[in-house]
Amino acid sequence: MPSCGDIIRVKVSFYYHYGIYVDDDTVIQFGYPDNTGVKPEEISVLVTDVFTFSCGNLCETGVCEKQEKKKRLSPEKTVARAKSRLGETGYNILENNCEHFVYDCAFGKEHPFFQKSK
Repeated sequence: MPSCGDIIRVKVSFYYHYGIYVDDDTVIQFGYPDNTGVKPEEISVLVTDVFTFSCGNLCETGVCEKQEKKKRLSPEKTVARAKSRLGETGYNILENNCEHFVYDCAFGKEHPFFQKSK
């Protein structure tokens, strides 16, 4: 069972969809699990319940590795960052997607996910 501020994900077809868990009635996510047919400029950060987020499938809770725990923001800050982005658009499948969103909320730009390889 996830806790407030946790990163959660659900398998959708061949990929995962990510969100920030607040409670069973509140998951903050960048777009819906399946955005097929939706124009990128119409995808935004929004709130749904956990059932809508998961599409009835099993949700997984992210577990931080030791090094990640050191850089992880508190649950309160994670949720505050996610809430501050509600309504934000600018979705890009490669550079600004649901996974980028949750890592930015939980770690800021300090997470290795954002580090460009040389």
